Amino acid sequence: MRITQDLDEIRTKLAVTMMPHELDQAMPVIEEIQHLKEQKNAVVLGHNYMTPDVFHGVSDFVGDSLGLARLAGETTADIILFNGVHFMAETAKIINPNRKVLIADLEAGCSLAESITGADVRELKKKYPGVPVVTYVNCSAEVKAETDVCCTSANALQVVESVEGDTVIFLPDEYLARNIQQQTKKKIISWEQGKCIVHELYTADDIADARRHFDDLLVISHPECDTDVTGASDFSGSTSQMEGFIAKSDRKNIMLVTECSMGDNLRSRFPDRHFISTCQSCPHMKKITLVKVRDALLKEQFEVDVPEHIRVPAKKAVDRMLAIG
Repeated sequence: MRITQDLDEIRTKLAVTMMPHELDQAMPVIEEIQHLKEQKNAVVLGHNYMTPDVFHGVSDFVGDSLGLARLAGETTADIILFNGVHFMAETAKIINPNRKVLIADLEAGCSLAESITGADVRELKKKYPGVPVVTYVNCSAEVKAETDVCCTSANALQVVESVEGDTVIFLPDEYLARNIQQQTKKKIISWEQGKCIVHELYTADDIADARRHFDDLLVISHPECDTDVTGASDFSGSTSQMEGFIAKSDRKNIMLVTECSMGDNLRSRFPDRHFISTCQSCPHMKKITLVKVRDALLKEQFEVDVPEHIRVPAKKAVDRMLAIG
């Protein structure tokens, strides 16, 4: 399942967003990482919010949470290095208990994942007995273990519609819950404390200001934004769905209302498009750097583990998500 990446091809992709002197510094580290992957039979998964050097330079497979969860389940590598935040690496370990799963920085966390605990979910289940619990994959393994089925932003509506009953507990992202509520007749019980520190910064005024400057602007937002933002957008979807929507559109000016590396990573695929910078950056995602990726592989450090009593029920929730698609 591993792909050997051509260094000249990598340099060409990175030249779109990096200065020549930055490339000269990055390429030796990228080459070292490529050799380490071969030596250790390691696969590197990269989320769409990684910086271009990590995304294009060393990640064998890239995508959103749903796509990478699927790929994690298919790998035959001995080591999985997840270029993303901690809950993503945990999900890879949940699916692959017998493989070594690494992350380049153990402090690469997530405001959504940190907003709720397993104890919080148990209290909600007591308050609403019998109501199914759907949990956004952006949460800890402990929370997944208390969940009936997980979802991602790509399949959240499908998952909500798939569970029995007319009421659903949807955790932990309040804004994603609001967006799904607009698309389903089911009553959604949300968790008010859960918000993404990047997406909560955007407002509908940001979009209105951009439209005043670009008449043909295509605005695409992530459903972790509040409903006033998604409502003012032309399309709202997961990072992979964003990419697909751009591919089908002929508009040249594109505003991505999401973490700023998303636009940087798409510039090489869509060189004829003008990505309007919004540049709200996730400090957790940005903890993952080339040097940290190299050191994690070299020393096989920062291993992510999930105790079996948590992993087994969490895997059931993840498997149900993957089965829905």
